[in-house]
Amino acid sequence: MTTQQNANFAIGQLIHHRLFNYRGVVVDVDAQFQGSEEWYERNTNASKEAPPKDEPWYHVLIDEDGHVAYVAQRNLEPDNLKAPVDHPLLNNFFKGFKAGHYETRHTLN
Repeated sequence: MTTQQNANFAIGQLIHHRLFNYRGVVVDVDAQFQGSEEWYERNTNASKEAPPKDEPWYHVLIDEDGHVAYVAQRNLEPDNLKAPVDHPLLNNFFKGFKAGHYETRHTLN
């Protein structure tokens, strides 16, 4: 039986990756893992407990990096710095930054 958890992070929220120690901003949320089995096996560490597929996964713009990460909820925590991130794709998703949170460019359903 699959149980579905609520997302702990919202689009525009700043996050910190617990394992890889980077900051970023959430640009999309999947209720459960949406990647391929090949990607999952290649990107999860077999020596540690792999993150569950039935929890939320997040698309994250990585600060000062230029990459987009796909991250399991269990590996994220809120970013306490509350400072803007530096990423070339920010303007594609957000129209501004206010009170430690990015404002979405488009209305989301």
